Amino acid sequence: MSNSMSIKTYVEVSKRLPVGTSTLLRGPHGIGKSQLVREVAEHYGLPVVDRRLSQMTEGDMIGLPSTDGECTRFNPPDWFKECCTFPRALFLDEINRATPEVMQASFQISLDRELNGWKLHKDTRIFAAVNSSAAYNVNEMDPALLDRFWTIDLEPTVADWVNWAKKDNRVHDNVIHFILANEKWLDSPKDAEPSSVNPSRRSWERLSQALVGAGIAETPEDVLFYPICTGYIGTMATIAFTSFVKTIDNQVSGEEVLNSYEKVAAKVQRLGQEKQNIVIEKLSDYITKSKNKTFTDKQGQNLGAFMKDLPGELRVAAWGKMTQAAGSENIESAKWIHKHCIESVLEVYGVAAADAVKALSTAGTDKTATKKKSKKVSP
Repeated sequence: MSNSMSIKTYVEVSKRLPVGTSTLLRGPHGIGKSQLVREVAEHYGLPVVDRRLSQMTEGDMIGLPSTDGECTRFNPPDWFKECCTFPRALFLDEINRATPEVMQASFQISLDRELNGWKLHKDTRIFAAVNSSAAYNVNEMDPALLDRFWTIDLEPTVADWVNWAKKDNRVHDNVIHFILANEKWLDSPKDAEPSSVNPSRRSWERLSQALVGAGIAETPEDVLFYPICTGYIGTMATIAFTSFVKTIDNQVSGEEVLNSYEKVAAKVQRLGQEKQNIVIEKLSDYITKSKNKTFTDKQGQNLGAFMKDLPGELRVAAWGKMTQAAGSENIESAKWIHKHCIESVLEVYGVAAADAVKALSTAGTDKTATKKKSKKVSP
């Protein structure tokens, strides 16, 4: 039975686990397991010592023996001695593709925090990861080994990846907006051939880096755009992505919504909900980048008109995203958003803005009256 958890929850839980708890991440390739380990390690201020157990022999793991003429002892490999001498995040990757001898050595490290008499530093943390899928040629991890870990099956959401991709501009906006409109292309199809090239969360990041590096992330007509894409995400995803980027000029920016909505209103109304959701994302991003700016009444009118053109469920989603984008550090922007969105949001629930204001006012009056009444009957 799967012990599933989102990336966001995993990160928060990992930051609170005891130092002696070894963590095992299970999940498909390309979802960012190693990057998650680095994120948690950064939280603790620990450098990462990364070892691919599938590439290691028994000697690489336990070290080599030496003798003083009377006794023999094992000298640890340099990476393990580093984790014994200094606080480190020890990452044992691909543990289920290791040889039985290497897996046995990981037993002692994970449970006893030592190997052949060499003890890990008291502040060193242990992480491990495995690719869990029938498509991989792996060794089964028996219960005795699993019992040594806090084990979790990562099931990252699209939102997890989008939030990560936006941070520090890790992934180009064209890729992010394509995934928002076509969530099915974020991961490989479940029925994909193991030997075929298919998209993954990792391959989208690498593709973004390649396109940006080549200077053609926004020019899909370039002769190199298509072949670069196919090598990272495969033919079918490339066809969809290329078509999307070619038509991106026909889409609507967040700046256009706020500053000149009358020019793009008809276009927004023609868009399907998937593309309208992309406009909401762009608008939220624009608000985020404008945190130190004061929005005008005209922009507020444009925002209100945009909200009225959205279907009900997207109005609620847009209001939440924009308020979150403004952030608690910019209350004035949040108030401005609320002022121009609340009428459209209340309509979704069949409540007129005037009635809501009246209800709140009445509630406040009733509360005051109750207090006065309480004072009168008090001895």
